[in-house]
Amino acid sequence: MKRISRRNFLKAAGVGAAALGLAACGGSSSSTASSVASSTAASSAAAAADVTIKVAAIETGYGADMWKKVAEAFTAQTGIKVDLTTDKKLEDVIGPSMQGGDYPDVVHLATGREAALTEQFIKGNLIADITDVLSMTVPGESKKVSEKIAGGFTDTSLTNPYGDGKTYLAPMFYSPCGLFYNAGFLKEKGWDVPTTWDEMWELGDKAAAEGTYLFTYPTTGYFDAFFYALMYAAGGPDFFNKATHYEEGIWDTPEAKTCFDIVAKLASYTNPITPAQANDQDFTQNQQLVLDNKALFMPNGTWIVGSTCQKSKYVITGIAGKKGFCSVNIEKDMMNSEIGFGRKVLSAFEDNGISFEHMPSGIDTMTVFVHQDEFVEKEQKVLAQIHKAVNPDSVELEANLALIAVVGRGMKNSTGIAGNIFSALAKAKINVKMIDQGSSELNIIIGVRNRYFEDAIKTIYGVFVPEE
Repeated sequence: MKRISRRNFLKAAGVGAAALGLAACGGSSSSTASSVASSTAASSAAAAADVTIKVAAIETGYGADMWKKVAEAFTAQTGIKVDLTTDKKLEDVIGPSMQGGDYPDVVHLATGREAALTEQFIKGNLIADITDVLSMTVPGESKKVSEKIAGGFTDTSLTNPYGDGKTYLAPMFYSPCGLFYNAGFLKEKGWDVPTTWDEMWELGDKAAAEGTYLFTYPTTGYFDAFFYALMYAAGGPDFFNKATHYEEGIWDTPEAKTCFDIVAKLASYTNPITPAQANDQDFTQNQQLVLDNKALFMPNGTWIVGSTCQKSKYVITGIAGKKGFCSVNIEKDMMNSEIGFGRKVLSAFEDNGISFEHMPSGIDTMTVFVHQDEFVEKEQKVLAQIHKAVNPDSVELEANLALIAVVGRGMKNSTGIAGNIFSALAKAKINVKMIDQGSSELNIIIGVRNRYFEDAIKTIYGVFVPEE
């Protein structure tokens, strides 16, 4: 099989993947604070030919299917085939072959793991400079790779471990690592979400009086990630960089003392049954403390409910929504037989710099929901392009709409969820403009008029969280 050099691979074909978190390595394969790439030598012209790359990716809470979809999308965009390996213990899988000299072209792996494979490559100066990748345009979009990375990432040692002003590492994907909490429980108790540490300690005392602890954490790794954010918040990028480069005296500064004082106080408010060095089994127990309202806050990513078989008290885990949308409903007989119909429609929005929020479809019809304030000035251009591209039978617009998402893993395989929602909305005399539920059964999207938005939220909340 043909191989392609890592630099030309990234330049000729891999910008889309780079936006997902590729970085290049020099010589061998590697991983990053967030991910790293490697390859062998060939020309950029080979990217369009019969090329296969070997990709090894850590299987996270998103599962192996996520990486399969990424690989398929990459192949569809570039023509480059992907030989994919995923595993939760990736180092154990690729380690033996790497010792024999057979390296993957691309490795997605985080720092801070027990095997420390990423750190080995960083220490050995085996990671290549990918600064120029940040200025490349993402295929299919108008944005550059740098615009897909949250502010601050490329200004710290997380992406520049050598302190030379260049970028070597990039994030694989983003997920929040803040303090998660049960909003329903706080509302039930009449407790406000704290916005300062003083308010946090005050809430901790209130909760303790009722037998609930303020804090827990799933594993030490999540707590480490929380401490990085704490350092940045306490002292900004200058303190953060000095701390992560172990500058002499940095831990004697007022900013460092602030961080240590907060952590020490959090320890005194932590649920005592939290295993300090949680393993693969213990961390679900720690998470369950929040689900069971035995702890209020925990630092975590998105891997919470899906990693434990124990069910929450409530079927749903969240209700959220937003006003200010308009719908563009497109009808055409036999549209499903036209290859590329959906892509052509969405291109009309993309070409005019408009992102879409939601896109439900039916027999011979598809609807695109967009932000009304973005759409109103470009309405006629978009409609003209849609008519030219797909020649629809009709296009209808409706403004002043709101979208509401009802989310929860407890909805899966549960009967009567949708029926209960719509019966309650009907009883409240709220007309539903749109209904959509994905095959995952993890969420239901509901469209209503702006004026019904608040009442609809309250009505749905009342269905699943009745007053006790």
